[in-house]
Amino acid sequence: MAFDQMKMLNDLRKAQKDLAKEIIEVEAGDGAVVVQITAEMKIKSVKINPAMVDLEDIEELEHWVEIAVRDGLAKAQEVAAEKMKPLMGGLGNLGL
Repeated sequence: MAFDQMKMLNDLRKAQKDLAKEIIEVEAGDGAVVVQITAEMKIKSVKINPAMVDLEDIEELEHWVEIAVRDGLAKAQEVAAEKMKPLMGGLGNLGL
């Protein structure tokens, strides 16, 4: 029983490390804003294409950033849940 628990914990740790390497990229404003987020919900980068931004309309840029971050986090949650799903079934046996 202890071996199975150790294997599950090791598998869980490996999956968590893999999530850090999984990059989700989303864009908003037809590519004006591109956000990269890891599957562990950390923003890796935010890129803004200055040719597509109207400095007279900063609210629009703010909206695009908000959309890209929101959509990226939602997709990162989906990816993380899918990757962790096979491991979560066995956690009930760990007494956590």
